[in-house]
Amino acid sequence: MKDVLPGIRQNNFVVVGRVGMDLFPAPGEAVENADTFSADMGGSSANIAAGIVKLGGAAALVTRVSDDAVGRFCVNKLRHYGVDTTYVTPVGGEARNSLALYESRVEGHQSVIYRNGAADFEMRVDDVEAVDYTKFGALVTAGTVFAAEPSRAASFRAFERARAAGLPVIFDVDYRPYSWPSAEVAEQVLSKAGEMSDVIIGNDDEFGFMAGDKSKGLDKARALAASTAAIVVYKMGEHGAITFANGQEFRTGIYPVTALKPTGAGDSFMAGMLAALAAGDDLKTAVLNGSACAAIVVAKPGCAPAMPFPQDVEHFLAEHPGPTSVD
Repeated sequence: MKDVLPGIRQNNFVVVGRVGMDLFPAPGEAVENADTFSADMGGSSANIAAGIVKLGGAAALVTRVSDDAVGRFCVNKLRHYGVDTTYVTPVGGEARNSLALYESRVEGHQSVIYRNGAADFEMRVDDVEAVDYTKFGALVTAGTVFAAEPSRAASFRAFERARAAGLPVIFDVDYRPYSWPSAEVAEQVLSKAGEMSDVIIGNDDEFGFMAGDKSKGLDKARALAASTAAIVVYKMGEHGAITFANGQEFRTGIYPVTALKPTGAGDSFMAGMLAALAAGDDLKTAVLNGSACAAIVVAKPGCAPAMPFPQDVEHFLAEHPGPTSVD
């Protein structure tokens, strides 16, 4: 089983997957009643990349964007957050960047996602072949890249190229049913991606989905850690997480906060965990750091703009009474 830490500690990541535009009204306001919206960057992979950079690392995004004003907005936002756009390729025709409208409220929260003819699904094998993987320490992606062709084939090729270059593959399952042609295809493809990954992060629903039954999800996570993956994090929402590595497993709690929205937590968790591992922290500390970053993001509007800087995490940990007990 691959030792993933040397690659992660380079703190320089190639991130594969989408960037999109987010629109969100003022905190507490419903979309249908809003007259004004804030616009910023969204998309799981782009959010992870921005989170990594804000926490002191380096990240380059590999994706396609629409050759229009919205695509250029997304590229400008990536640059604003310090993400390398060398491998972001415009695509013409009818392809469009994804758009998410969501609310900064928990009760009655609404999220509307536009993914018809998504530009990121136009990513091709040539796009990932153009990457010099030897310049990076690890590859990171989220499951939506596998939901449609030609992005699916390109993403599997990126996995192959990264593995050949000795990079650990870090995979957030991130199952979004609306992006997939069927649950059966998603189960098959995501399971294949999981078996090719060295670090896997998912929630109980996602591992259950990969196992064919939610009640079997924990066993699926444990089996992946025992066979192909070096680290597996099984997230359970308010009940914390179970992490498997080196034949061991441990539980961690969450940092309770008054949430403003449910979105962005998983992306921030990934960035926070990787940043802590890159800094030399042990795995349990890294998972807790990811949990703290997730708590910070759900308590603020937006996703990429809510991703914390190191001083934000330090202040949060100093002020917070600590994670929930898992005894």
